[in-house]
Amino acid sequence: MAGMVLPPNANPFGYILPGSNVNPFSSLLPSSFPPGTPQHIIEAFRYSDKDGNGFIDDKELKAVLSTCDHGFSLRTIHLLMYSFTSTNTRVIGPREFVQLFTSLQQWRDVFERNDKDRNGKIDSYELQQTLQTLGYPVPPTVLNLLVLKFDKSGRNYALSYDNFIECCIVVKGLSDKFKEKENVGSGFATFTYESFLLSVLPFVVA
Repeated sequence: MAGMVLPPNANPFGYILPGSNVNPFSSLLPSSFPPGTPQHIIEAFRYSDKDGNGFIDDKELKAVLSTCDHGFSLRTIHLLMYSFTSTNTRVIGPREFVQLFTSLQQWRDVFERNDKDRNGKIDSYELQQTLQTLGYPVPPTVLNLLVLKFDKSGRNYALSYDNFIECCIVVKGLSDKFKEKENVGSGFATFTYESFLLSVLPFVVA
């Protein structure tokens, strides 16, 4: 994907930047492919857009990503879709698909770089180091909860690639929502009850 340039509203991991204040249950507006989009990404989207309406749904996205060595559960797919659209409508357009597809290459690099023992899993220490590097220094108590929650095997205390992506999306998404309301780096934030629910629920109901 050499020469691929992300749109200005995307950060290095492709997420829509905080502060958009989008209702997570609003409809997704139509979009188009950014200039310079590689042809194979365009073809992948159009092949998956069976009805030609300019959107692909969660199951279509899961199918096309699985052909590109990104096999994810539907929950991870839903979290990815929310991260790139700020809605829970479970459809994605061309612009968001390009951002997501490009971002996953970076996430794969992050996973492989931090899988120090090359066993295809991220253990608790490796997860802590990864999150620290990404700017999310979660305390040990939270780290333990994350490993228990996202280790779907229930016995290895380590995360597969799918579970790693799911975990990072939740940590990053909730942390970014907190930072939107934080009082100048104080570690404290003020939420109304409604804004708190709208910040947390999309990650719960995915």
